[in-house]
Amino acid sequence: MSTASAVRIVGIGGSLRADSQSERALRIALAGAVDAGAEVAAITGSALKLPFYDAGETERSAEAIALIEAVRSADGIVIVSPGYHGALSGLVKNALDYVEDLRPDERPYLDGRAVGLVSVAYGWQAAVTTLNQLRTIAHALRGWPTPLGGAVNTAEVKFDEVGGASDEKVAGNLRLIGKQVADFAASTRATR
Repeated sequence: MSTASAVRIVGIGGSLRADSQSERALRIALAGAVDAGAEVAAITGSALKLPFYDAGETERSAEAIALIEAVRSADGIVIVSPGYHGALSGLVKNALDYVEDLRPDERPYLDGRAVGLVSVAYGWQAAVTTLNQLRTIAHALRGWPTPLGGAVNTAEVKFDEVGGASDEKVAGNLRLIGKQVADFAASTRATR
């Protein structure tokens, strides 16, 4: 759906490995936002290969500018990070650090935006701790984490290349996260 009235949801995440399990999870969540009537865009893989964020540096790469502008124009965000050694990936964290460039905006950081959060890790410990870190970061950036967050253990669940998962309950939860972001975005846009 692409209309002037559709809310815009931006997905950020995955890894440098194209079509990774975390990128596949992101795409399922974004499909839930599309089902709710949203227009979506995904920033994944090589588009997240950004210079280390430096608040003192004013010049930005083309990829960093694209990320900043996508977040600036978004009504809602879905963030999916792989969990490495019990923490979110440096790739995703660095991308989120660039949200600092929105500090002087009328809507600073992620202010007023729904933020769907998902972690994907090989094991429950890393999946849960990564999700907790994502929630903390979303709060620090003034975002509104959705009531449902996703911690996915890829030792038990695998995502396929066509938008499915070996556990339909997990796929359903990811779609619900995307729907919650889209629904919240639509309701907050209506009141702005």
